[in-house]
Order: sequence, then C-alpha cells, then structure tokens
Amino acid sequence: MNLNRYAKYAWSVVAYNILVILWGAFVRASFSGAGCGSHWPLCNGEVVPMNPSIERIIEFTHRATSGIALVLIVVLIVWAFRAYPWGLVRKGAVATGVFIITESLLGASLVLFGWVALDRSVWRVYSMGLHLINTFLLLGAMTLTAWWASGGKAIQFRGRPTQTTLLIVALVGVVVIGVTGAITALGDTLFPAQSLAQGLRQHFDPTANFLIQLSVVHPFIAVGVSAYLWFLTVFMNRAETALTRKLGLGVRVLVIVQPIVGVTNILLLAPIWMQIVHLLLADLLWITLILYGASFLAAETTPTRESTTPRGAVNAPAE
Repeated sequence: MNLNRYAKYAWSVVAYNILVILWGAFVRASFSGAGCGSHWPLCNGEVVPMNPSIERIIEFTHRATSGIALVLIVVLIVWAFRAYPWGLVRKGAVATGVFIITESLLGASLVLFGWVALDRSVWRVYSMGLHLINTFLLLGAMTLTAWWASGGKAIQFRGRPTQTTLLIVALVGVVVIGVTGAITALGDTLFPAQSLAQGLRQHFDPTANFLIQLSVVHPFIAVGVSAYLWFLTVFMNRAETALTRKLGLGVRVLVIVQPIVGVTNILLLAPIWMQIVHLLLADLLWITLILYGASFLAAETTPTRESTTPRGAVNAPAE
C-alpha cells in the first residue's frame, strides 16, 4: 500500500469518525440526547452552553466532535480535488461528503422531533435504523476513499457474478446485524433488567414493550450472519491475494469475538462500556468486510493514474 500524506489523512478521518460514532452511542446510553433541549444546531438556544448539566455537556461534546468531523471531511474533499484528477479518490471523497450531510440531518431530526432520551416511540426505532444504515454507508465511503488513496485498485464486478452476489449478501447481513443491534441496545437502555433472570423473562414476555420483543431476534441474526461470513471467507480463499487472505482472517476473528462480547454484554446486563465495545467491534467488522470485498473484487489490470495517483506524484515514493 502506498501511504502518501493524503492516504494517511484519510485513514485518520476514518479513525476519528469511529470515535464520534462511539460517543454518539454513549449519548444514547446515558440518556443525554435531550441535553441541549429541542434546539439544533444551537444547544438550548446558546452557541456554547453556560452552567451546563452533565447531560448537556455530553450532548454538546457530541455535537462539537460531529462538527469537527464535518470540517475534516470538507478538507478530505478539497484535498482530493486538488491532489487527484477525476477518478476513484475524488468519487469516494464526494460520496463521503454526501453521507456526512445526511448523517447530520438524521442526527438533527432525532433532536428536533424529540426521539431521544426516554422516548419509546416506533418513530425513534425507524430513525435509529435509518441512522445506523447511513452511518455504515458513511464509514464505507470514507474507508474506500482511504483504500483507493493507498493504491487500492478499482472494483471489478464484471465476470464475477457469484462472488459479487455472495459479498453483497454479506454486506447486507452485517447491516441487518447493526440495525437489530441498535434496537436491542435501545431496549436495554430504556428497559434495564435488574438481574439476568428478569431480563430473560421480559424478553420472552408477550406483553413486553415491542423494543424488548424485537431484541430477541438480534442474537439469532448475529449468529447466522457470523457463520455465513466465516464460510464465505473460507470458501473464497483460493482466488485471494495475500492481503485479501489477511483481511478474510480479520473478518473471521471478528465474527468469533463479536458473539462472545454479545453474550458477555447480556450476562453483565448491558453496561454502557460493554455496549460501546460491542459497537466498536461492529464498526471494525463492517470496515474489514468492506476492505475484504474491495480487495477480492479488485480489477486485475493496474489502476489508471487518474484514479489513484496524486498529481505530480506518479513516481514519488510512499511518504
């Protein structure tokens, strides 16, 4: 991989956005989503809240870090257009810009419609699911931008219908895990169990809130998709490069660790720190699977200079 300055910056943007996502989960789990009231983008009508409560500090910090993420992505786009001709890197940066805008709008809608803190409406569930999907698309776009800036080849779908279909199913499966996991985490937050026995009883209680009933589905989907990812990366092992094999191994390690963390989360009655660890692993699994698919479906021909090589750096060594 050719880690020039832009590629290093792009990977750092990916890492920073993961931290922003994790802090967003902390906002939800700590009931701080209403910390700034129903105001957006201002916090309780103020640019910088004065004499804030702990909830307001947590929510304001999330908004501030999200704002920084937006600035970082603007730099990512401008730098891509200054350093690269039209091609893969520019397209990835533009897609990242589109998804950070929709991410901001979805986050704003949660606040403006009051789908935060103790809200238990079905609209909050829909909005959280949509928010999670957009977050994954955002991570995917910026990951591919960094990948292509690092010398990754264009994705070639032609002539590989079976492999392409299998990878699409895998990506959709991970998204479904993420959505059902977000719903489960919301249910655990709004309806915390005082003991493992109570938690099991309320999950199978037909009169329980729909959030609790929906959360029963998540473990089964997670186990099924994890098994699918394991066999997929083993099945497609023969045609892979050394890098793709390493990424496939990374996927298999994560699908082993993730269920273990999930079971531990249940046994510990879903403490906030464990929820965040669980989400971190889900994000890492998504990113690793994106890279595995991009590496596996990489075009056999060398990518053109216009797509992955910065202007004036055709023969420059990696920085």
